[in-house]
Amino acid sequence: MKILTRTEIEKLLSIPQMIAAIEEGFVLYSRNETVIPPIASLSFDHPPGDCHIKCGYAKQGRYYVVKIASGFPENVKMGLSSGNGVMLLFDKYNGALLSVLLDEGYLTDMRTAAAGCIAAKYLSPKNISCIGIVGTGAQSYFQLKLLSYVTTCRKVMVWGRQEAKALRLKQHPDFCGWQIEIASHLDHLTAACNLIVTTTSSTSPLLFADQIRPGTHITAIGADDLGKQELDPKLFCKADKIVVDSRSQCLEIGDVSYAIKQGLIPSNKVVELGDLIQAPSLGRTSETEITVADLTGVGIQDLQIAAHVFEAARANVCQ
Repeated sequence: MKILTRTEIEKLLSIPQMIAAIEEGFVLYSRNETVIPPIASLSFDHPPGDCHIKCGYAKQGRYYVVKIASGFPENVKMGLSSGNGVMLLFDKYNGALLSVLLDEGYLTDMRTAAAGCIAAKYLSPKNISCIGIVGTGAQSYFQLKLLSYVTTCRKVMVWGRQEAKALRLKQHPDFCGWQIEIASHLDHLTAACNLIVTTTSSTSPLLFADQIRPGTHITAIGADDLGKQELDPKLFCKADKIVVDSRSQCLEIGDVSYAIKQGLIPSNKVVELGDLIQAPSLGRTSETEITVADLTGVGIQDLQIAAHVFEAARANVCQ
């Protein structure tokens, strides 16, 4: 059994290979070639926070994973990371624990950003004028970092409730040479950007239908639990294409769930990301379409990234 620390994990992770592995995982999921139980979650009030437990395996794969990830937004007041977590990778054939990945939430951040990257790859307009990032937490950094693997656009507008955190993202050394502007109002961001990523833990809509111009793609990743919401349900009525990571999961949680439960859109208007990867014609077909990807996080992502790191560690030992 191999214990890997965050420092070791960061050295072992190959971002291009990880993105490819997660893309493959979405395809396996949509082909019904995985076993992914519903999410187990805990919510806390004092202080506010949540904990998600995801697990699963690929039917033809060697491993199964159990992932525990938490988010406590007020940790930043104490100088602590808002996210934490651990992944456990097991041998599917005998139940042996193969690896404990003490990633402190890093792998969850990376696999979430990879999903956003993949959604942008298949749904964004060809000519991205400006990238809009809504929110200034950890995912604002990770989403922007991984978007650089699928677009050459380096013009960015960031909106957040705390200007100091937006400024910190703007000044991050990884984005040296990028044109990053801080938006004073979301209307400014939606007017300038045709690729928008929402990364908040909001419990009420931030983006509304009348703000979104033709040709825009939105990836919403914040509404990963009951009670969270970033997009106005009516925005989905305006969208030409709607993509989710898990159709069954997004009927219960995520921004799409509000639109479906209110009867604003039929559930058959929703396409899974794995199906889109296999048939790109299900996605954007013109530069004027409005597309939305609602990503709530699926256990196959955790399996794919944990297996990637473990196999990289094993290969490193054999060299």
